Amino acid sequence: MDITLKNELILLDVEAENQFNLLEKVADNLHQLGYVKDTYKNAVIEREKVFATGLPTLMGGVAIPHTDIQHVNTPAISIARLKNPVDFVIMGDDTATVAVDLIFMLAMKEEHAQLELLQSLMGILQDEEALSFIKKAPTKEDIRKFVSEKLQIA
Repeated sequence: MDITLKNELILLDVEAENQFNLLEKVADNLHQLGYVKDTYKNAVIEREKVFATGLPTLMGGVAIPHTDIQHVNTPAISIARLKNPVDFVIMGDDTATVAVDLIFMLAMKEEHAQLELLQSLMGILQDEEALSFIKKAPTKEDIRKFVSEKLQIA
């Protein structure tokens, strides 16, 4: 899979007031590093309002925010681990929320690649040991190596 996951895209102990504040912070980092266009942040927030991405897992809530490919310069994944969870609406259930403490923000250039990546990520999300490792790993490098290996990205 042609996608970038670098240490600069992994944010630890992020503090956010709510899900949209969190999305802004992660999107701003992606934009400052040149991976996404200036339209990305608003697009990812607007998409989250319509298509929620919160997922309850065995290890608490995780979210996989993303948006359309035209807002992306270079394919990348940004991982943010929160200091304190924020509520996300659950994917496919507009009435319920889940407390999320980990997000995988996707910036993809091709529709089929996005689907492929989402499927690969689901493998991690359904693996209690993998999620536990990501939520507890001491360094960005540990997380980068682990997730890159799991997703089979360079």
